[in-house]
Amino acid sequence: MTILDGNIVTVAMPAIQSDLGFSGPGLAWVVNAYLIPFGGLLLLVGRLGDLVGRKRMFTAGLAVFTAASVLCGVATSQGMLIAARALQGMGGAMTAAVVLGMLIALFPEPREQAKAIAVFSAVGAAGGALGTFLGGALTQALNWHWIFLINLPIGVVAWLAALRVLAPDRGAGLGKGADYPGAALVTGALMLTVYAIVGAADRGLGVTLLLAAVSLALFVSFTLRQARAERPLLRLRLFRSRLLTGANGVQILMIATMFGFQYVGALYIQRVLGYGELMTGTAFLPAPILIGVLMLGLSARTIGHFGPYRVLLAGLVLITAGMALLSRAPVEGSYVTDVLPPMLLLSAGFAAAMPAVTGLAMSGVLEEDAGLASGLFNTTQVVGGSLGLAVLTTLAASRTDGLLGQGEPLVAATADGYRLAFTVGTGIAVAGLALAAAALRPGRTPSPEPSEPAESGAGESRAEAYR
Repeated sequence: MTILDGNIVTVAMPAIQSDLGFSGPGLAWVVNAYLIPFGGLLLLVGRLGDLVGRKRMFTAGLAVFTAASVLCGVATSQGMLIAARALQGMGGAMTAAVVLGMLIALFPEPREQAKAIAVFSAVGAAGGALGTFLGGALTQALNWHWIFLINLPIGVVAWLAALRVLAPDRGAGLGKGADYPGAALVTGALMLTVYAIVGAADRGLGVTLLLAAVSLALFVSFTLRQARAERPLLRLRLFRSRLLTGANGVQILMIATMFGFQYVGALYIQRVLGYGELMTGTAFLPAPILIGVLMLGLSARTIGHFGPYRVLLAGLVLITAGMALLSRAPVEGSYVTDVLPPMLLLSAGFAAAMPAVTGLAMSGVLEEDAGLASGLFNTTQVVGGSLGLAVLTTLAASRTDGLLGQGEPLVAATADGYRLAFTVGTGIAVAGLALAAAALRPGRTPSPEPSEPAESGAGESRAEAYR
C-alpha cells in the first residue's frame, strides 16, 4: 500500500490537474510531496523504532498513513491535497522504516528468513507494479479520489491485524540514542537530497548543484557529529559491514534502472504505441504477476541452493539484458515483440535480485541496529528511484526537444528520446552488476574491530550463515 501510493497517481494526473486546476510544474508536487518526507524521514524513524519499539512505530505509521489517505481522497484544493500527500509520506516512512527489522527479529533462522524476505519483496514489488494499473482502472471506472480512498479499508484491516498478530517489543528507550540535533541534520540532508533529485528536471543545473552542495554539507556535519556524539543517532560502525554498504549501493543502481523502465516504459507505450490509460496499466500486469510467482515460488529455494551472491548476479544480468532490448524501441513498435519480452526479463531479474540483495544487506547487521539498517535500506530505494526518474526523464526530454528543433516528427523524436533513456538505463544496470561482483563476493569478511569483538563477531557469523 505504501509503495503503491508512490506511483498510483501517475496515470490519474490529468484528471487531478483538470479537477483542481494545477499548473504543469505544480502538478509534479502531487508526487514530490509524498516522496520527499518518505525518503527524508526513513533513517530517523528507523532509529526511533529501535528506541520506542518497532510495533509501536509500525502501527502508528499505519494510522497516520490511513488517515492521510482519507484526507487526500476528500481534498478539494491544491493545498489540501499536497499537505495530505506529505502526511501520507510521513506515515509511509514510519511503517517502511521498521518492517525489515521486524522481519529479521521474527525469522532469525537463515532459511526461514530468506522465505520471509522473499514474501516481503514480492508484496513490495507487486505494490509498485500494480500502481499504474490501479491508478488507471480506478480513475476511469470511478474518479481520482478513489485511488486514495481505497486505502481506508486496507489500512484499517492491516492496523487491526498488526495489533493482534505482532508481539510487543519495548525498544531500548528514548534515552539511549536519541540524538535530536543529529536527527535534524540527517533528516534535512535526506529531504534536500530527494527534493533536489525529484525536481531536477524543472530547474537549471546551477540551482540543482547548489542544492546538492548544501545537502552534502549537511551530511558532512551529521557524520562529524555522529563520530563525536555520546549517544549517536546513527552508529557509524554500521558502515564497517561490507555487505550492508555494498548492498545499499547496488540497490540504488538497480532501483534507478527499474523505476526508469516503469516510468519511461509507460510513456513509450502511451505516446509512441498510442495506448490509452487503462490499456497502459493492463500492459504492465505481466510484471507483478511474474514477480510474485517467482519470488513466492522459487526465490527462497534458489537462494538456499545457490547462495544470494550468485542469485543476485544472475538477476542483475537479466535486468541488464532487458534494458538493452528496450534500448532499440522502434517508432513502429509492437507491445508483443518490443515491450513484453524485455518486461519479462526485467521482472524475472528483479524477482531474483531484490530478495538476494535485501538478505545480504540485513545479514551483516546486529539485532539492536536492525531498525536503523531497515530505514537506511528503504532510504536508498527512494533515492535510487528518484535518481533514475530524474536522470532518465531529463535525458529523454532533452533529446526529444533537440530533435523537434531540427524538424523531426513528434512521435519519431519522442521515441528517440526514450531510446536514449533506455540506453543510459542499461549502463546503470551494468554499473550495478559490476559493483555487486566486486563488493559482495563471499569470503571477504573483515576482521572484527578490537574495540567491539563480540558485536562484530555476532554480525559476521549471521552473515556467514546467510551466505
